[in-house]
Amino acid sequence: MGFRIVLALLATPLLHAQWVKPAAKPDLNGPTPRTADGKPDLSGYWLSMVKYNTSLAIDLPPDAVKMTPWAQKLYDQRVATNSAGDPENVCLPSGTPRIIAAGGFPNRIIQTPAMMVILYEIKMLYRTIFLDGRTLRKDADPTWMGYSTGRWEGDAFVVRTTGFNDKTWLDDRGHPHSESLVVTERYRRPTYGKLFIDITIDDPVAYEKPWTATEELTLDPNGDLYEYVCIENERDARHLVSK
Repeated sequence: MGFRIVLALLATPLLHAQWVKPAAKPDLNGPTPRTADGKPDLSGYWLSMVKYNTSLAIDLPPDAVKMTPWAQKLYDQRVATNSAGDPENVCLPSGTPRIIAAGGFPNRIIQTPAMMVILYEIKMLYRTIFLDGRTLRKDADPTWMGYSTGRWEGDAFVVRTTGFNDKTWLDDRGHPHSESLVVTERYRRPTYGKLFIDITIDDPVAYEKPWTATEELTLDPNGDLYEYVCIENERDARHLVSK
């Protein structure tokens, strides 16, 4: 009997999703949902339509992003070598703000009065954004994702992230940054189904002046995150070579 059960399990096709739930069909153009204290509720499963190998500055004028000589040299090197040194190639963390778009991968925002938590499907990463007024220690260890604090400015949720290492790229095209990077995000939910994130890059080591790009996300009321194990059955890294 036990042998038959094992065979039956092996013959059962793997399901893409494990949950069965009623399909929600809200009006995505409807009004912004709000919490009990009147703040916009950013909670939800959000999809980015950004494609892989996209620049964060793709929609900006050519003169909007002015790199310092150090950053320009590093950027040109990454382009010339077909992004051979991209940390994504070996499954390292995407960093902020690259993970916001992350080549179309979804994320889930969980909103509470004390903090925002963002769960990212890609590499199963997360961010914790504190709303209790804390500040970062000057001797904090540099991290891949940085340390984030948030506050409300009217209906916009403003996030300031610092404390980065310099190992990540700002986007798939290879825009560099230093450990001086400060990323400011403004989350705006004008309707039920849309979320806009204005991302300001401030890094005087890499850029002559701050610059801002905007990402648009769409709500999927029936979506859910899936397990993402980047290194499992990985066979690509050995083929990654420069020009």
